[in-house]
Amino acid sequence: MSIQLNLKPKQVTKRLLAVLQDRAAEIITSRYGLGKDPERQTLEAIGGKYGITRERVRQIENYALANIRKSAVYGKEKEAFTELETLLHSLGGIVVEHDFLNSLSKDASIQNHLNFLLVLGEGFKRQKEDEHFKHRWHVEDAHAKQIEESLKKLYKNISDDDILSEGEIVNSFLEHLKDVSEKYKDEEIVKRWLSLSKKINRNPLGEWGLSHSPNIRIKGIRDYAFLVIRKHGSPIHFTQVAKSIEKLFNREAHVATTHNELIKDPRFVLVGRGLYALAEWGYISGVVKDVIKKILEKNGPLTKDEIIDKVLKERYVKENTILVNLQNPKFFKRTADGKYAIAA
Repeated sequence: MSIQLNLKPKQVTKRLLAVLQDRAAEIITSRYGLGKDPERQTLEAIGGKYGITRERVRQIENYALANIRKSAVYGKEKEAFTELETLLHSLGGIVVEHDFLNSLSKDASIQNHLNFLLVLGEGFKRQKEDEHFKHRWHVEDAHAKQIEESLKKLYKNISDDDILSEGEIVNSFLEHLKDVSEKYKDEEIVKRWLSLSKKINRNPLGEWGLSHSPNIRIKGIRDYAFLVIRKHGSPIHFTQVAKSIEKLFNREAHVATTHNELIKDPRFVLVGRGLYALAEWGYISGVVKDVIKKILEKNGPLTKDEIIDKVLKERYVKENTILVNLQNPKFFKRTADGKYAIAA
C-alpha cells in the first residue's frame, strides 16, 4: 500500500532545523539521518565526533527538540503534523512503525525525515518493541491499549496446531474488538492491527497461526510439505509433494530429500506406495500389519470383509496385500466362527 503525501518532508524539516544553532542542528541531523547519508548515528558515535559524552549528546538532542517545539516555525508547520495524524488515524490509529513509514515512502532518506517529524510532533506516541508487539506509533493511548489487549486475548485463544484462514482470524479478532469504534472496523485495518503482534503471524500461503508454530514459521522441507499436503486435502505421492513445493513456494525440493523428510516426521502417515497423508486426518500409522492389529484391538474379532473394508479406509493397497498379512499366524489367528483376531 502506498499513500500520496501532500507535505514535503525534507522541506519541512529544513525549515524546522533552521531555528537551531549549528552544533545542535548537526547533532539532530546525524542522530536522525537527515543529511546526505541516511544512516542514523549512535549517541556514542556523535559524542566521539564532538569529544563529549553520550549523555551530553542526549541532553543536546532533547534540548533541540524542545526548542523546535517552542518556536514560531513549529506552529507554522501545523498542517504537516495534522496530515500525518490524519493518515495514522486512517490506518487504524495504531500502526507498525516500519509499515507506516514504508507506506508513505520507499526512500530511506525520506522515511528518516518522516520519522523525525513523528518524534517531534507532540500528538504522536511511539511504543518500543517488546515481547508481544513490534515498534509502533499511535495517537490515543486508550485506543492503542484496547487493540493490544484484544491481540493478547486472541493469541491466548489460538493453539499451537491451529491454522486459520484470513477470514477466520479476522472474524475471531473482531469478537475481541466489540468495544472499539465502528469507524475502525474495516477488514484492512483489522489485518493491519494483526501485523502489530509478534506472537501471531501468517505462513507463505496466507494462513494464520502462532508465530512459533511449524505450520507458520516455516523452517525446512518438511514444513513446506505439510502445507502442500494440507492444501491438497487428500493423500498425495511424495514426488508430487516435491513438485508442489517448487511450484507454490519457488523453493528447490529434491524428490529424495522430500521423501526422507516425510518418513522422519510424525505429522505424515504413509498410506500407500509413496502416498502420504497427514496424521491429523486420523490415519493409523504403521505398515498394513500394524493397521490390521490396531483395527482388531479397537473392534475385536472381525470377518475378512470387515477387515478389508476398514483397512482400505486407512491404506491405498490391494486387497490381496491385506489377505497375505492376515494369513501370517505369527500375528493373526482365525476363530471358530470364521473371524480373525490377534494371535496370542
